[in-house]
Amino acid sequence: MRLIVCVDKNWGIGREGHLLFPIPADLKQFKAHTLEKVVVLGRLTLSTFPGQRPLPGRKNIILSHDPEFCVENAETAHSLEELFSLLRPYDEENIYVIGGESVYRLLLPYCHLAFVTRLKGDFAADRFLPDLEQEGWQLREVSEEFRHEGIGYNFCAYENPGARDWR
Repeated sequence: MRLIVCVDKNWGIGREGHLLFPIPADLKQFKAHTLEKVVVLGRLTLSTFPGQRPLPGRKNIILSHDPEFCVENAETAHSLEELFSLLRPYDEENIYVIGGESVYRLLLPYCHLAFVTRLKGDFAADRFLPDLEQEGWQLREVSEEFRHEGIGYNFCAYENPGARDWR
């Protein structure tokens, strides 16, 4: 299982239900990684999408504690066990955790790779990803620094040597 995220220098991922600083190259990378793949997300993250609809061109699996929650063109898992059951038919490299905060925290121990866009700045986030480096993840790759509207950023890949088996 993999995760994909954009974070600021404090590992912030969002503020008031929105991305911190949308960068076209980051959104393009997100699409390249996740298109034709399985994406796992929470109900609140789904509510931030246009029309509150699942992402097209992907198999969307929504995590929700609400037993009545369901959405067209997506599957819903109401527990970790149910999620893992839905994911079993898919290869791990085709599964991406895409947020939000509680879903990242829940599934972080089961992810082997993380694709992280690291923003060079503090964007006063109110939602965070745990600091992967402090969690024992290893930086595997880092791109050159790019800039968008004066904000620097890098594309990074982290590996989790202690990833748990969820199968």
